[in-house]
Amino acid sequence: MRNAFAAAVTDLAAKDERVVLLSGDIGNRLFDKYKAAAPTRFYNCGVAEQNMVTVAAGMALCGLRPIVYTITPFTTTRVFEQIRVDVCYHKAPVTIVGTGSGLSYASLGPTHHSVEDIAILRTLPGMTILAPADAVEVKAAVHAAVQLPGPCYIRIGKKGEPAVHRDWPKFEVGKPIVLRDGTDVCLFAVGTMTAVALDAATRLSDNGVSAKVVSFHTVKPLDESLVADAFARYKVVAAIEEHGRIGGLGSVLAEWLAARDPYPPGRLLSFGTPDAFFCESGSQEYAREKLGLTATAIAERIAKALQRRTTPC
Repeated sequence: MRNAFAAAVTDLAAKDERVVLLSGDIGNRLFDKYKAAAPTRFYNCGVAEQNMVTVAAGMALCGLRPIVYTITPFTTTRVFEQIRVDVCYHKAPVTIVGTGSGLSYASLGPTHHSVEDIAILRTLPGMTILAPADAVEVKAAVHAAVQLPGPCYIRIGKKGEPAVHRDWPKFEVGKPIVLRDGTDVCLFAVGTMTAVALDAATRLSDNGVSAKVVSFHTVKPLDESLVADAFARYKVVAAIEEHGRIGGLGSVLAEWLAARDPYPPGRLLSFGTPDAFFCESGSQEYAREKLGLTATAIAERIAKALQRRTTPC
């Protein structure tokens, strides 16, 4: 995903002289092509992420389109005040990109995990939150983000994520993409968990359960019409994300449900990390296995929930 981001921002910089890239002391070789295309519009701000965001806000208010890039915890939780006051309060069109989101850096421990980023940033007025599913969606998300009139946060993985698209999809902010249709359950997948959700859907299909899979690439603003249709049509709707169950898409959907009258028939299932730090060290796959975020675990839990919904009392 980070290579796709580098390619997208390089393409943008060649076409739009307003595009400026600010890096938090990472990805220097990654951006060699960018620096060749726009040598005066790259700033390595070092390990001074708060200052980097404030600089980006100033650039945006001067008419530029700055893109801030570093490892997710250091471009979200560390700089929350600057995003809140300098960017969102002024409605500055800054694109904030967090790489290695979720448990991508599982081996480095909780300091490098980012399972709170959606939760904190979606509280900010005017903030758009994108979570592309693969490298293709990353490129589309970056191109879309710089056209927005206000701030945007894009959470991406690290490298080697499976592709879910063969061709460039129709990507529109606020309009998730249906990847697979189904009739029994609906899976709303966020970011890098989309490939896992597709695998879970295949496992469900092998057991006679038809699952719709949606790349829920926009967490904010919420596509309420899509959500309403899902809870009206499907017995089970699952939010699948490599993010805490508190504050992520699962919480977004629960908040939406709480405001409905009458309450829709579909049942919500939330897949994410628990309210605890994951203090073990291992690969991303190991962390997902331990936390129940594998295709097998997801399919089994959905099948059980569906059985309870269809078994007469």
